[in-house]
Amino acid sequence: MRTLVLLALAGLGAQLVDGSLGMAYGVTSSTLLLAMGTNPAAASATVHLAEIGTTLMSGAAHWRFGNVDWKVVAKIGVPGAVGAFLGATVLSQLSTAVAEPVMSLILLGLGLYVMSRFTLRGMPKGNLGKPLRKRFLSPLGVVAGFLDATGGGGWGPVGTPALLASGRMEPRKVIGSIDTSEFLVAVAASLGFLFSLGSQGLNWGWVAAFLLGGLIAAPIAAWLVRLVPPRVLGSAVGGVIIVTNVRTLLKSDWVGASSSLSTPVYVLLYALWAAALTYSIRAYRKEQTAETESAEERRPVAA
Repeated sequence: MRTLVLLALAGLGAQLVDGSLGMAYGVTSSTLLLAMGTNPAAASATVHLAEIGTTLMSGAAHWRFGNVDWKVVAKIGVPGAVGAFLGATVLSQLSTAVAEPVMSLILLGLGLYVMSRFTLRGMPKGNLGKPLRKRFLSPLGVVAGFLDATGGGGWGPVGTPALLASGRMEPRKVIGSIDTSEFLVAVAASLGFLFSLGSQGLNWGWVAAFLLGGLIAAPIAAWLVRLVPPRVLGSAVGGVIIVTNVRTLLKSDWVGASSSLSTPVYVLLYALWAAALTYSIRAYRKEQTAETESAEERRPVAA
């Protein structure tokens, strides 16, 4: 029972982050399941089955708050579903000894990208309002969907920064559209895992726990997307993903690191994580100060 409660809280926290940042539900949840010793394919399947419900709720909430561009959802979501089904099939064929470090490497790469992207650059602006072309969205969807299924997460970490970097959509609409289109990816990946694995290794209680936590958090996250500073959140979540997956790799047969090697690695990672968070908070405050000063300068002087 304690495990189910913890998983529900983890699902709630992961969905709060995902719904506010447009990424990290799958990466965060899969990282936790791997750390608990779950088979990689079963971990990804568990997360994607739970995501069918959470993404549906999240999409509805984002639509309610006007955060969704349905043209983008269709152009990126359908190719994403194709990539996710292929990725689930590939992961299901790998042995656990091979799949676990491979999955951790993918998650580590995504974690590094998330933390560095939001720590150093924050949320990009420019080209707002220009249309996004299908020849850009379709390949992006296939790649992001494939990584999402094989890594247990990746739809948001790949798709959200790519759309933000284009500068053609408001951040809230990028996040809302990515979260909504992820429903198609979750359904396709789940079908891929069920066709390849059946229900082997799946704990339906864990699926339900993740789902419950995510359903509670989804509408809150859709509202918070207007309030939470994504820069700081991205640095925090990226750090969690990096530290946890480095731990998995150090303990794997690929590395088999001793405690004398692992300890300094952890100290270095925590130091870098703290530095990234500090930098993000200072950068965010600096941006807020600059925006306030700019607004005051534009304010008309009373006669």
